[in-house]
Amino acid sequence: MKIAILTSKNQWFIPFAKKLNKKIKDSKLFYSHDEIKDYDIVFILSYHEIIDKKTLLKNKENVVIHASNLPAFKGFAPMFYQILKNYKNIVFSCLKADINVDSGDIYFQKTLRLKGDELYDELRTKQGEFIIKLCLHFLKLYPNFKLKKQNGVESFCKKRSPKDSELNIKKSINSQFNLLRICSNEEFPAFFYKNGKKYILKIYRQD
Repeated sequence: MKIAILTSKNQWFIPFAKKLNKKIKDSKLFYSHDEIKDYDIVFILSYHEIIDKKTLLKNKENVVIHASNLPAFKGFAPMFYQILKNYKNIVFSCLKADINVDSGDIYFQKTLRLKGDELYDELRTKQGEFIIKLCLHFLKLYPNFKLKKQNGVESFCKKRSPKDSELNIKKSINSQFNLLRICSNEEFPAFFYKNGKKYILKIYRQD
């Protein structure tokens, strides 16, 4: 069985994509959908380009893992948006890729349970390892699936940028703790402005 793993260049999931590549015998890792055709299964993981229908039809199964209970929290950084809302149990949907974003039929769903105190690096590790687990679970079940349509209230998450890491100095640290948790100390650290000056705030846990 020919299996492809597709992810975007220069982003957080690459180490996990490489790990998955090693776990699945004879699989191949790609960074562009234009290079993939005639594969039995294509895992599309943390990939940030729209794939047209013609390209999807070049392969038998195009599988997306999305960190939400679809159709809620479609779009970008769904796990982080849920953490901002104080979610601790994050439903991951394994779904068939569709030309519309995060709108395909669902193969199955599994829940990642968080403690509520994980910081950015821990969250990414748990997310990446869980995605690997779900891909391997898909292969165990394949091809015996009962696809189901998405059902419920649809919502969308906009792409986050470094400016979304801004803290409000008039609010307590406790009330903004979830925002601090999803800030990357290196890539997009938390910050605030006071008297016209910008201050960077990094967070670490002393174990």
